[in-house]
Amino acid sequence: MSRRTKREVVLSVVFAWVVCVSIMGQDEYVEINDTLTAKASLTYLDSFQLGLENWKVEQTPEGTVQLNEGKLEITDVSGCTIWLTKKLEGPLMITYDAFVIDEGGPQDRVSDLNCFWMAQDMEHPDDLFVNSEKRGGKFSNYDNLRLYYMGVGGHDNSKTRFRRYTGDGNRPLLPEHDLTKEKFLIKPNKETKIKIVAYNGIIQYYRDGERIIDFYDPNPYTSGHFGFRTVNNHMTIENFKIFSLESEKIAK
Repeated sequence: MSRRTKREVVLSVVFAWVVCVSIMGQDEYVEINDTLTAKASLTYLDSFQLGLENWKVEQTPEGTVQLNEGKLEITDVSGCTIWLTKKLEGPLMITYDAFVIDEGGPQDRVSDLNCFWMAQDMEHPDDLFVNSEKRGGKFSNYDNLRLYYMGVGGHDNSKTRFRRYTGDGNRPLLPEHDLTKEKFLIKPNKETKIKIVAYNGIIQYYRDGERIIDFYDPNPYTSGHFGFRTVNNHMTIENFKIFSLESEKIAK
């Protein structure tokens, strides 16, 4: 690496750190429903400039996960989950920008813009990563986790599904969470803004500002890990943020 290149890397790292520090703690307000809004305070930001030390990659052979110009780039063959190692506590909101690539590459299959959140291994509730190597990115190996799952554009971009995994192998699918209309599927080569809300039993998933899932869980999962999930896909992730939520009633 040349001296100039090293200097550019150092400057980019310093800039990312300054930006992160400058916006941490800033608040915004998020409308959850017609009668409830929440104060959202930024608690975690990853601009994917400082390495992957906060992430744990579980991936089947031949796939890759790397950083590329401030983006997390996933090129996968047979299955991949990328976990944030920080355990999350709700109520919270997660946002990030995704871009599914369709440019004729060998893994440029438009499918599976997926994620897990509030994930917990019930055999090892204090350490999700005990069985990390055993799972290895194979999708069926995640069935026994307790979590929420959103699968956007699965089955070759023909289905979008939300599931609540119960932690004992059951993954019930409610009819209203089995979506096949084109508006719920992936639009490739386009930035997609994703927002997830987990607030006192209210579980929501938004895409480009449109609420796709609005589920009330009477026994909500209030803590656990977040993970990007895909298979046989090529995509990038950027601008990953986590906010804590505090209720604010809307005056009517």
